Amino acid sequence: MAKPTFADIARRAAVGTATVERVLNGRGGVRPETVEKVVAAARSLDYPRRLPEAHRGIIRIEVILVRPDSTFFSRLSRAFERIAATLDRTVAVHRTFLDEGDASAVARRIREPGMRRGGLILAVPDDPLIRAALAEVEAQGVPTVQVVTRIAGSKADYVGIDNYAAGRMAAQLMSRMQPRGGSIAALCHSQIYQVHRDRILGFSDYLAEHPRADQAFVEVLFGHDEGHRSADLLVDILRQRPDLAGFYNAGGGNGSLNEVLARDPRRHEIFFVGHELTERSSAALRTGTMDVVLDQAPEAQARRAIDLILARLALHDLPIDNPPIRFITFTAENL
Repeated sequence: MAKPTFADIARRAAVGTATVERVLNGRGGVRPETVEKVVAAARSLDYPRRLPEAHRGIIRIEVILVRPDSTFFSRLSRAFERIAATLDRTVAVHRTFLDEGDASAVARRIREPGMRRGGLILAVPDDPLIRAALAEVEAQGVPTVQVVTRIAGSKADYVGIDNYAAGRMAAQLMSRMQPRGGSIAALCHSQIYQVHRDRILGFSDYLAEHPRADQAFVEVLFGHDEGHRSADLLVDILRQRPDLAGFYNAGGGNGSLNEVLARDPRRHEIFFVGHELTERSSAALRTGTMDVVLDQAPEAQARRAIDLILARLALHDLPIDNPPIRFITFTAENL
C-alpha cells in the first residue's frame, strides 16, 4: 500500500495538515492531547517513519465506576481490564472506583483527573453536581461514553440495555408464568440511577396495561443495593403481605434476598425476578428461590464503550453502531 500522506493522517486525527506536519517534524507548539491524537492516527495508518521520542505518548482512557464490592461492577471492571490487555501499548485504560454517595468527589474527579486524559467512560449516579461536571468535560471536546446508566442532559454516547424494556419483560414473565394471584412488590436501589427508574417504570407500565384481576402491584421498596437493608425490607413485606405472589428486584443484592426466601416456607410460591447472572443467582435459579434472571451483559457494554472511544480518538475508522445491548433471559432451564 502507498505510504500514508499528511492529509490521510489529518483526516484520521480530525486536525489540519499543518498540525500534522508540526507534530511529525517535531516543530512543537501543539497541545499534548493533539500530539497524541496525531501520533495515534499515524500509527494506526502504519506511518513508516520513526516518531520522535518526545511524542511517543500514551493515550489514557479513564473508566469511572462505583461500588467495587458489588458483583456487577466487579464483573464490569474485569471486562475493562481484559479488553485493555488486548489494546495497542500506546493506549492505557485506567479504572477509578469512587463512592456513589459522594457526588462532589465524583464531580471533582470528572473535572480533575490528575492525568492527561484522552477519553472518559463512566457509570455513576445522576446528580446535579455530576451533571455540571460532565457538561464541562463534554464542552472541552473530551470523548465521553456512559455505560449501564444515563445522566440527564448529557450528550455522551450511552451504552447499555433498554432498561424500560427489561422492566416490561420482568412484568410480562411474572404475569404470565405465576398462576397464583396476590400482591406484587418491587425493589430497587433508590432514585439516583436512571437505570432503576426506567426498569421500575417499565415494570409498572406493563402491569397497568395488562391487568390481572387477581394480582395487584402494591409497593416499590428502596434498598440502596445494600444486602442487609434489602433483606430487612423483604422480611417486612413477607410479614405484611401474606399473599405476596411476585417480587421484582431491579437492582443488586440478590444474594441476601435469596437467603431470606430460602428460609421462608412460601419460597416456591413467590415468583422472583432479578438482574445479573452470578454464581449466587445461578444457584438460586437451580434451587428455585429465583425464577428468572435478566443479565445485561457487562462484557458487551465494556467492549462497545471502548470501541466508541477509540473511534472518537480516530484510532480506527470502522463504523460503530450503537443499538441497545441485548439483555439475556435466564431460567433454570438454560443455565
